[in-house]
Amino acid sequence: MRVTFLGTGTSHGIPVIGCHCPVCKSTDPRDRRSRTSIIWESEQVRLLVDAVPELRLQLITAGIDNVDALLLTHAHSDHIAGLDDVRIFSERSARKFPVYGSASTLRAVRRRYDYIFRNTQKGGGKPQLSLHPAAKQFTFKGIKIIPVPLWHGRIRVLGYRLGNFAYLTDVSKIPDESYALLKGLSVLVLDALRSKPHATHFHLERSLAEAERVGAKKTYFIHMCHLLGHRETERRLPRNVRLAYDGLKISL
Repeated sequence: MRVTFLGTGTSHGIPVIGCHCPVCKSTDPRDRRSRTSIIWESEQVRLLVDAVPELRLQLITAGIDNVDALLLTHAHSDHIAGLDDVRIFSERSARKFPVYGSASTLRAVRRRYDYIFRNTQKGGGKPQLSLHPAAKQFTFKGIKIIPVPLWHGRIRVLGYRLGNFAYLTDVSKIPDESYALLKGLSVLVLDALRSKPHATHFHLERSLAEAERVGAKKTYFIHMCHLLGHRETERRLPRNVRLAYDGLKISL
C-alpha cells in the first residue's frame, strides 16, 4: 500500500497571492503547497481523498491516470472545488463515479453542483456521480474504510482510517469516541496549521500532543499555512513526526 500527498497546504495555497513572506518566496520546493489531498492505493484500489481546486494538475503531476472512488472529508471549497475534474473517470469507465461523505457533505455537493444532478443538454460533459453516505464503516472493493468523526470548529467533519493508516485534516478536536478508531496505527496524517492556536484547526503544539496520544509509529503533518517553513519547522519536531510535502510518497 502507498500514499501520495497530492497537496499539503491551506485554503490559500502557498505561495499566497500577493504575499512576500519568507515561506511564500522560498526556493525550497517543499514550501510550495497546493490544497490538501491524498491518493491512497493498494493492489486492488486507488482512492482519492478530497477534490481540491488544483485536482487536475495534482493528478497529472503525480502521474495518476485512474481513480476508483472519492472520499470527502467535508464540503469547504478547498476540499470540493475540483469535483468537476473527476468527470474523466466516469467518461472513461462509462459508469457513475462513487463519492463518499457525510450526509451534510453530500447535501452540499448536490446544492453546489446541482447541474450534475439535473437533466441538461448534452455536450461539454459533466461528472456522472453516485453519492454514498459514509456514516459508519463500509467496504469498497474489498477495502475496509472507517470514517472517523471529528470537529472542525463547530462543524462535524470526517477523517478516514484505511488499514493501519489514518488521515485527519481540518480538525480542531478529536471526540473521545474517535480515539478508539485510531488505535494501532502505523501512520497518522494530521492537521497542523501554524504555531499559534486557531479556532478551527490544530496548531503545532496541539498537533504534537495529539500525535503522542494517538501513538502511531509515524506521523505526518499537513494543511500547513505560510507561517510554517518546511526546513525550520522540521528541526523542531521529534524524529517520528515529519511535515508532509506535495509529491511525497510513503509506503505502508
